[in-house]
Amino acid sequence: MGWSFRKKADMPSGLWMRCPSCEKMLYRKQVEESLESCPECGEHFRISAERRISVTLDEGSFEEFGQDVLPKDILGFEEKAPYADKLISTAKRTGLTEAARVGFGSIHGIRVAIGVLDFGFLGGSMGMVVGERIALVTEAAHEEKVPLIIFSASGGARMHEGALSLMQMAKTSAAIARFQETRRPYISVLTNPTTGGVTASFAALGDLIFAEPGALIGFAGPRVIQTTIRAELPEGFQRSEFLLEKGFIDRIVSRLAMRDELARTLEYCLGNEAV
Repeated sequence: MGWSFRKKADMPSGLWMRCPSCEKMLYRKQVEESLESCPECGEHFRISAERRISVTLDEGSFEEFGQDVLPKDILGFEEKAPYADKLISTAKRTGLTEAARVGFGSIHGIRVAIGVLDFGFLGGSMGMVVGERIALVTEAAHEEKVPLIIFSASGGARMHEGALSLMQMAKTSAAIARFQETRRPYISVLTNPTTGGVTASFAALGDLIFAEPGALIGFAGPRVIQTTIRAELPEGFQRSEFLLEKGFIDRIVSRLAMRDELARTLEYCLGNEAV
C-alpha cells in the first residue's frame, strides 16, 4: 500500500522582514501598524512622502500644490548616465516628480502648511525645485498665516545642479525668516537622515525642532569630520538622542506619537486661534 502526502502549502512571500537593528523577524502587518517602525526595538524605517502625509494629516485634507514646478538638467550634468535620464527613471520608479511634496492640510482640525521630503527621490537631495517648493509652501503659510510643518529626509544639496543647488539654502532660509514675522509656529521635524545643505538651512530654523528616534542628523558625515579635525568622536554624536542632550533639538517624538504631539503643540502655540 503506497503512502500519499499532502503537498506543503507555499508560504506567501513578503509576509516577513528582518529588522536591520535588532535582527528580529517581523510580521510586515505589525510593522505597518507601527507606521513602519520595529515593534520590537523601535527602529524607525524610512517611509515615502505619501505615507508620511497619510499618517500625519487628517484623512482627505491634503491640498497639494507646486506640482507644476519641475526639474530640468540646466547644466547638462553627466555621471554614469545623464542627469536628465536619471530624473526620468527616478520619476518612473517613485511616482514622484521631485523629492519634495508641499501643500495645505489639517491635523486634528488645525489648518497647516506642510512640506515633506522623500529620500527615495535621489536621496531627498535639495536642488532648484526642492528649494522652490519649500519656498512656495513657506510663502503660502505666510499669506494664510497658518502654522508651517516641514519633514526633512535628505542627503543634502544635489551635486547634479552645482552652485544652483547651494543657492537654495539662502532662498529657503530667507523664506523662513519672512514667515516667522507672522508669529505662527514653524515646526521642523528631522527624520533619518537629515544632512548637508538641508540641515544647514531650513531644517535647523524651526521655532521648535522635533526628531524621530535614532535619526542621523548633521552636516558632513562622521568620517569627513574625524579626518578633518583628527579627533576621536563621541559614539552616536550625530544621532537624535545626542543632539537632544546638547540642545540642538527640542524633542524626540516617535512616529506613532508624532501626529498627536504635533496637534498638542499647535494647540498650545495657537491658543484660542487653534479652533
